Amino acid sequence: METLEAAGHEAYIVGGCVRDLLLGRKPKDWDVTTNATPEVIQSLFDETYYTNEFGTVGVVNASLSDESLKVVEVTPYRLEGRYSDFRRPDEVVFSQSLADDLKRRDFTINALAYNPKKGELVDLYDGIKDIEAGVVRAVGDAKARFEEDALRLMRAIRIAAELGFAIEANTLAAIGETANQLEKISKERVQAEFVRIINSDKPMDALVLSQKLGLLRYIVPELEEGIGIEQNQAHKYDVWEHNLRALQHAADKNWPFSVRLAALLHDIGKPKSRRYDEGKKDWTFHGHDVVGARMTKKLLEGLKFPRETVANTASLVRWHMFFSDPEKITLSAVRRIIRNVGPEHIDELINLRICDRIGTGRPKEQPFRLRKYQAMIDEARRQPLSVGMLKIDGKRLMDVTHETPGPKVGWTLHALLEEVLDDPDKNTAEYLETRGAELIKLPEAELKALGVEGKEKRDEVEAAEIKDIQKKHHVD
Repeated sequence: METLEAAGHEAYIVGGCVRDLLLGRKPKDWDVTTNATPEVIQSLFDETYYTNEFGTVGVVNASLSDESLKVVEVTPYRLEGRYSDFRRPDEVVFSQSLADDLKRRDFTINALAYNPKKGELVDLYDGIKDIEAGVVRAVGDAKARFEEDALRLMRAIRIAAELGFAIEANTLAAIGETANQLEKISKERVQAEFVRIINSDKPMDALVLSQKLGLLRYIVPELEEGIGIEQNQAHKYDVWEHNLRALQHAADKNWPFSVRLAALLHDIGKPKSRRYDEGKKDWTFHGHDVVGARMTKKLLEGLKFPRETVANTASLVRWHMFFSDPEKITLSAVRRIIRNVGPEHIDELINLRICDRIGTGRPKEQPFRLRKYQAMIDEARRQPLSVGMLKIDGKRLMDVTHETPGPKVGWTLHALLEEVLDDPDKNTAEYLETRGAELIKLPEAELKALGVEGKEKRDEVEAAEIKDIQKKHHVD
């Protein structure tokens, strides 16, 4: 701003960053508006980029540690023509009037401009009043604002969810009237707003409102299939509300987006898999985890989510039933589930299980059960202290020594393990092949004794480590 002003131009920070400052929140990014043209803006700064037809210039300062300041978007004051595609103006005309720029803004709380040097706060649409009242209100004619850019339909709900604000009545009505225009917006832009809604403090309220206003059918229509789908006696809510409450619990715990998204979608396959069991006189949902994983993959791909997000979320949905029956969980089963979801995602699966339970309307997850799960996971995560960790296997040992299959091969491997337990640096293919060739020549009784000693030492070390894990989680 100082650089622009020194060159004889006006400059104001504008939009959401001004709103956040007034609310005492740290802005996620910074926008500046000015009466300088894009060409002039570029000439004043060393590193910029300009790849759009709307005049916005990205001014880059990669040396700053604050991520929100590394790129500042600087936009000339401008007037916009009609939006025939509900996404972008047909024409942009640069202006010399700040008022022209502010009247094209979406909401009053974003139509604020501030110049710290002058101490000047420009508020032409009572944005400060709406901030104080906690209200999201469109600038001018609400329907016209949404017809200019239909993504504003989602943005209104997202801002309300992030800030805990209400949406003003006329603005709310205009959202319902123009909801069908959202289908004209690219899936990438819809996805970006959807992510911010899920990451807000009140995602449940935002999605309920989105459904009531007719927006959700253009975002995740599969969620609406759960409305009115009664569940079995273990559940207090229908599938729709259960999914939302699971998501809200993840938000209340401030868990990451991966858990929130999986919580929202974990039972999305239930409507398609619901059957009535005459014998039990209750609903069943066999295979809903498999059906849900397929649906999750398809809908997230449709929203253009990154491949990793699609795969991870579908995997969590697929395996979310794993911890539902603690009496049937074995250590070998835990090892398999870690393999299925990946070691880096197993904690997400545990948290998803908690969200699932809370979403039923039940009391909170039993602390002892959670400690038991975590103890089993920690135990299964350990590097297995077995011959499987050796840099040699039975086949390679027989290739090197020309030994035929038999007990001596197994005893030799256990004898090698005993040496590696004492000195992990010996766990190399070169050493083990050489040493294995020496050991296998020993008399059978002596080799067996070495092998048994190695196995007993392995069992002793493993038992001690498991005891430490159980003690850590208070389940010994």
